[in-house]
Parts: sequence; C-alpha cells; structure tokens
Amino acid sequence: MNKIKDTATERYFMETGQDKAIRLKYHSGGQWLESKTDTYMDCFNPSTGEVIAQAPQCTSEEVEQIIETAVEAYEEWSITPVNKRVQVLFRMKNLIDQHLEELTYLAAKEMGKAWQEAMGDVLKVNEVVEFAAGAPHLMKGESLMQVSKGYDTVQYHHPIGVFAGIAPWNFPAMIPHGWMAPICIATGNCMILKAASFVPQSSLRLMELWQEAGLPDGVLNVFTAGRKQAEILLTHPDIKGVSFVGSTKVGKHIYSTAAAHGKRVQALTEAKNHALVLRDCKIERTARGIINAFCGCAGQRCMALPTIVVENAIADELVDCLKQFAVEHQKFLGPAYEKTSHMGPVVNQGHMDFVLDWIETGVNEGAELVLDGRNPEVPAGCEKGYFIGPTIFDHVTEDMSVGREEIFGPVLCVKRVENFEEGLTSMNNSRFANGSVIYTQNGYYAREFAHRTDGGMVGINVGIPVPVGIFGFTGHKQSFFGDLHTMGRDGFIFFTETKNVTQTWFSESELSTGKVDTWDGTITSLPEDDK
Repeated sequence: MNKIKDTATERYFMETGQDKAIRLKYHSGGQWLESKTDTYMDCFNPSTGEVIAQAPQCTSEEVEQIIETAVEAYEEWSITPVNKRVQVLFRMKNLIDQHLEELTYLAAKEMGKAWQEAMGDVLKVNEVVEFAAGAPHLMKGESLMQVSKGYDTVQYHHPIGVFAGIAPWNFPAMIPHGWMAPICIATGNCMILKAASFVPQSSLRLMELWQEAGLPDGVLNVFTAGRKQAEILLTHPDIKGVSFVGSTKVGKHIYSTAAAHGKRVQALTEAKNHALVLRDCKIERTARGIINAFCGCAGQRCMALPTIVVENAIADELVDCLKQFAVEHQKFLGPAYEKTSHMGPVVNQGHMDFVLDWIETGVNEGAELVLDGRNPEVPAGCEKGYFIGPTIFDHVTEDMSVGREEIFGPVLCVKRVENFEEGLTSMNNSRFANGSVIYTQNGYYAREFAHRTDGGMVGINVGIPVPVGIFGFTGHKQSFFGDLHTMGRDGFIFFTETKNVTQTWFSESELSTGKVDTWDGTITSLPEDDK
C-alpha cells in the first residue's frame, strides 16, 4: 500500500519536527489556515498505535470567522441556478471515483476500518452525491391554476442559509461528506462542517476535492474544535440548522439547545439493534450474516447488530455456529489498510478501554462468555494497535446492562426466548429504535415483524438494513431527535423552506366594482350572496 499517498496535498498540513506528526490546518473561505490555538489533539493509526497527525482545536474567534465567511458566500450561492450548482456535484462524483483507493487507504489508516469497509465509507459519499445531483427535480414545487376564480398558487422550495454539521468519528467520509454536505450544498445553502478530531484527514482531503470540483469559496468549510467552540454553532444567530451524529446524551443537548434558539435540528444518536432469529431460519447463512453485522467496522457503527434474540429450539446450534465462524473471522484480524484483513482495530486506546470495560461488565453480570476477544493475536507490527477480537455472550437476560446499552465494539449478546411474541416484546422494550432484523423463512412472521417492530430501519434476512441514499435514515425513539431525517426526501425538506405564492390579475369588471370580499377571493365555497 505504500504506493498510495498517506495524506492529502501539502496545502493543509505542516511538519512539527516532533516525531514527524502532521499538524493539520482548517479550511475556511477557500483557504487552508493555520490555527492560532495552543491545543492540538493527537490522531492515531489504530492499527499500530502511532500518532500520525495532530488536529487543531480551533479558537472561538476562528469559529466565528468561519461562520462569517459562510454567510458571505451564501448570498451568491443561494441565487446560483440549481443546474449550475449540481454541476459541482457531478464533478465531485468523478473525482471521488478517481481517488477511490487513496481515500479508502486514508480512512482505513486513520479510523481502523478494514479495506472493504473503508471503501464502502467512501462509496456511500458518492451514493448521496448522486442523489443530491437530482436537486433540479427534487426542489421543484407545486402549482395549481384557478385555485379560486381568477387565482393561481405556486409553491417554491428555497434555501435557508448556513447550516452546521457536527460529524462523528466512526464514518469519517460518509457522514460529513455524504449525509450532511451534498444535499445542503445542492439546495443552495452553505455549511460549517466540524470534523471529528480523532479522524479529520478524510474530511480534509474530501474538502480539497470539493475545491477541485469547482465549489465556490466559503460554501463548505471544514474545521476541528473542542466542545466549547462547538457550542457556538448551537446558538449563533446566523446558523439556521444543525445536523449531528453522535451519542444520545450529546444529541439531546444539541437538539434542546439549538431548537430553543430557533434552529432546525436532526440529531442521530445511539442504538442497540436487535435481531429476532426464528427456528425456521437458514442457520449457517444466518450465522454468517450475524458475524458480519456485529464484527463489521469492529462494531463501531450505529447499524451494527450487537444483540440477537433467538428461539430456544435452535439457540444451542446457532451459538455453536456463531462461535465457529467468529474464530475463523478472527484469523483475518490485521492492519486495516491491508486488503487481506477482514477485521481492523477500534479507533483509539480510550475506546478500546471502554469496550473492554463493557466485556468485564458482562462477565460480572453473569452472562456466559462463549468467546473472549480480549488480547487477540495480531500480526507483527500491530502489537500496540487497538485490537479486540469477536466476543460472544450467551444467556443474556433483560436485567443485564450489557444487553441494553450501546457498547460500540465487536461484542454480541445472545438472548433466548420461547417464541416470536416473546422475542418481539423483548426487542421493543429497548429505548433505542434504529435498526431491527428478523431471520426467518416464514412470510407471515416477516410481515408481522415489519409492521410491529419499533425499529425505523427493518431487515428481513438483512443484518445491516441501511437504506440507500434515496431513502431517509429513519431511526426512532432515543436513536433520533428531530422531525426530518437525513437523506432521502426528508433531507431535501430539512435544508429548504417552503413558500406559497398566490396571485390574481384584475379584470376590467373587477376594477369597476371596487369590491373585495373578506377572504380576498381565497375561499372557493363562499355563497354568492355573501361575497
């Protein structure tokens, strides 16, 4: 992989001279700027534990300046014809295709996703870019002539202003530059994008590609900062809306604070997705699907499958199968950026400790540790990496927190039930409702499940039921705070406001009477005698 560039161009970083860690810059108004901050956060290669970059925690003054830059850019961008705006997206799509391997390597190196997972992270950007390029059609309003005698109404969808995107660390490409930026830009808005300080390099490199695609200065701006500076985005009067992905605790705070300041908010938060496994499932194929769903991205995705609810009649056989396949899967644990690795590390030491603490909690709560992924064997050179192997708990009960709370690691909890109804009740007891899955060959139970599950994204024999970008990402309960979801039709509505224009033109007879009814002609059923 040494033939692929580790980093983006030298415009956005500088050598510190200390262990050759790269001090990153931030992007505002078309310029790559060095922050005046004294605080930098180390960014690691999780496969080796080495520091590869340092992200600036931009100052409050710098964040204010970035907002001002976006506000200035909005004036011209918002009146740029939509067909011209989407030309930028067409060029961006081609640039991502051209740089796919480089972007894949960068995401794998800084976040720890295995090669195919990292490539999917990048390709999901293009999925939404392609959808957002349909803005000329998707922004069309509605009209009706003769809504009342001599009156016509036309409905328009307008851009709103400057939005803030606050991205998580687990998808350094897809979420900031897929879920957040493309629709915002296509609809004529500008965006202030706060990249995750753990993994900012993918976002910065994609910002370079947006520039190369011809995006005007100030329309998209990317920076890293601490929580204090991020708070500015929630209260600043020039920020019209906030798109957030992260923890439920922070999501609640962002939703309540930003909404109280009159902003639109979409806050996508935690999950504890469950799968109901019925006795008629295809056990081997089901087990392989579950392995992929809870081990993929080392479990660090809100659509992972950390809990399965299994009918007792097949539970022993399924658990044996899961253990066998998980042991096989662990043999391909290795550096994320090597194509032979099927499973990479977790993102950093702090998160590894968090997941390991949860494994210890599961043991202390009395769950049966079928497979222990702690201290796995890793390839040479990865001894200091942040690796956790597949971990399986069986006989997890409703009172165990390990089966209720988000762990965000390669840990699977197996709950046992007697039948469909007991299983569905167990799943719907969760305070989260992002994804839910059923494995069955029975069409009746599949349909009942789809109708009655609380989960917003449902998989029938699909372990990771993430919708493609033309549909919304529809989490429910405490997995989402807001009214309009990201992507899909909701995405276009979130980033636009609706304006209805009703008009009439006076005839000579109307002008001669000088009469105007109370509703100015907009009530169509008013009796003639009362007009």
